[in-house]
Amino acid sequence: MSETAATSGNTVTQTSPQPAEGTAVAARPARPPRQDLENPSLYFNRELSWLEFNRRVLEEALDTRHPLLERVKFLAIFSSNLDEFFMIRVSGLRRQLQAEVVKRPPDGMTPAEQLAGLQEQLVPMLEIAARCWSEDLMPALAAHDIHILSYDQLKKKQRKLLRKLFKREIFPALTPLAFDPSHPFPHISNLSINLAVVVRHEDHGDRFARLKVPQVFPRLLRIPTEDKAELYEDLGLEDLSNNHFVRLEEVVSANLDMLFPGLEVLASHPFRVTRDADFEIEEDEAGDLLEAMEEVVGQRHFGFAVRLEVDSLIPDHIKDILVRNLSLAPSQAFAMEGPIGKSDFMELMKIDRPDLKDTPFLPHTHSALATRENLFESIKQRSVLVYHPYDSFHPVVDFIRAAARDPRVLTIKQTLYRVGPDSPVVKALMEARENGKQVAVLVELKARFDETNNIVWARALERAGVHVVYGVLGLKTHAKMTMVIRREVGGIKRYVHLGTGNYNPVTARIYTDLGFFTCDDDLAADVSDLFNGLTGYSKKDEYRKILVAPRSMRREILRRIDREISQHERDGGGGHIAFKSNALVDQACIQALYRASRAGVRVDLQIRGICCLRPGVEHVSENITVTSIVGRFLEHSRILYFRNGGDEEIFLGSADLMPRNLNGRVEVLFPIDDEGIRNSLRDEILFTHLRDTRNARKLLTDGSFERVMPEEGQEPLDSQAHMLERQRRWVLE
Repeated sequence: MSETAATSGNTVTQTSPQPAEGTAVAARPARPPRQDLENPSLYFNRELSWLEFNRRVLEEALDTRHPLLERVKFLAIFSSNLDEFFMIRVSGLRRQLQAEVVKRPPDGMTPAEQLAGLQEQLVPMLEIAARCWSEDLMPALAAHDIHILSYDQLKKKQRKLLRKLFKREIFPALTPLAFDPSHPFPHISNLSINLAVVVRHEDHGDRFARLKVPQVFPRLLRIPTEDKAELYEDLGLEDLSNNHFVRLEEVVSANLDMLFPGLEVLASHPFRVTRDADFEIEEDEAGDLLEAMEEVVGQRHFGFAVRLEVDSLIPDHIKDILVRNLSLAPSQAFAMEGPIGKSDFMELMKIDRPDLKDTPFLPHTHSALATRENLFESIKQRSVLVYHPYDSFHPVVDFIRAAARDPRVLTIKQTLYRVGPDSPVVKALMEARENGKQVAVLVELKARFDETNNIVWARALERAGVHVVYGVLGLKTHAKMTMVIRREVGGIKRYVHLGTGNYNPVTARIYTDLGFFTCDDDLAADVSDLFNGLTGYSKKDEYRKILVAPRSMRREILRRIDREISQHERDGGGGHIAFKSNALVDQACIQALYRASRAGVRVDLQIRGICCLRPGVEHVSENITVTSIVGRFLEHSRILYFRNGGDEEIFLGSADLMPRNLNGRVEVLFPIDDEGIRNSLRDEILFTHLRDTRNARKLLTDGSFERVMPEEGQEPLDSQAHMLERQRRWVLE
């Protein structure tokens, strides 16, 4: 059990959701006293809820049931998550504070109160992370012959060789910047590791300089063991086939005399600055959105500072120089025990130690999608649901490649949000254009932190002759859709792929996502209409089957929740709603779920990240259970289940239940009408995850989480391991 969970002592016995016949809930004899659903006490703060999610990530780093390097990975993710949180969410609160924003979120907290609450929760969390590294992970790594050594621990010969390396390769890349009356305070780039250097000049006394540690080198440098020291001069920074490391900033710090000849180097202290990276673009004023986005991305290193991380040993007067010149408040400076910038420790995952990592697996390939030559015929015979990463992502790529090469295919249309740096999907689209197909692609340039990749691919697609559009004015296009139009004997046929995740084969190996292949006429017609609206103009609100944000999705979700309430009351019980999502923030959706709970409808929510709904409140949410799974794979699927009096509905899609998704994005939820697929999705995927007693944590009324434990006499259920085992059976079969 993780350190945080162990000290809290909180556990809860799982009450398992059952298939439809076991979901009945006795009707309430009388409606409970009406509560004011606008009451701020009924809502958790969005930012504090996110911090609780990141605490759960940190707990995975503390959990000894994970292989050792996987625990290091979780610590790196915890740190990387915090970086993005400060760049986007904390910077936003700072802007609100400066602008004296008076509008409050549903929880009623002002920006100042939110910042104070974040500070209160974050400081002890950072202390746990520091101890996790220094007292737990580092000794465990050393026990497995992976050593992250301090410079002081190195042998004399090793230091000598590192000094030669420094002089030959690192020294030329360094640029010390002085700070004195004739030199302004230098710009500190976002998330870079820096040294605050103090030197003594015999004529001018003590002076301050900033030195950026170059990011072109690994943060962790391999160092030679004594028996292989002679190889180091020839190999330089190449792999020495050992796992002895020293941090780059320590090597730089130990050799500062080369950079300041004739001066006495008194001290050097590492520090790191996080800057605002949440830039908005006025699309209606941008003559060329592509060029405007390139300019915005280039500004990320110049946003205002929101956080300073320093070594805990830094003297107060040096820290004060940094705080003052970065225009920060003292509370925005975080003194860290041990190394700063722990996100860089993801580099350790490159070590070839399979015994310290999760057991690899071979994704299953659905039999209907196994051969590219018969792909369209297979989909025409029956719709196919795939569940990544347990099911291979290759059929998705094969679907587009087959369309690119099939002489019967006339047109391919696709949305791209995050595709990665080396995308086989984009290459297949360019191949399709080379083969004379009509290809239209919506590339979302505003996908945060993926803008650079998307700009590169947008230009490459345009050069290949693909018709590229950048979305709808004022909205992000987050829907995941591909449509292939094919001429067949009976006429034109449209084939569709819809998904909950991105067209990215890298993330498809570590994110759980659902993909759906179909040529259902109504779904295909809906997707065709939506594509026409994305590439042209449309005010279409109503579709045959799909729910589309921002126009109709929230309304249709609320209508189905109200329908569940009515049917539950009409039938005297049996109402059941189950959602699996990344986040639940939208107030209207939360209030509808509160109304369902008040009516006696059973509501099971599995929300991986932010959840602003407060469960367990008497007469409001006592029939709502909220769990969260953080495990080997990132739970990314979105599933909405409504029992609907036995005529069940299940929707899948790209949208989380957040205002930004429902108001500011083009999103799609699509129904699963095939009874066999729907039953499998309900029982084998959704309800299995809801029964998890290995990775799941339950949200309590006070906002804390406790681990879900199996009932007495039952074996723990690891839903992700269960999916892997099911996948292995498929492979064996």
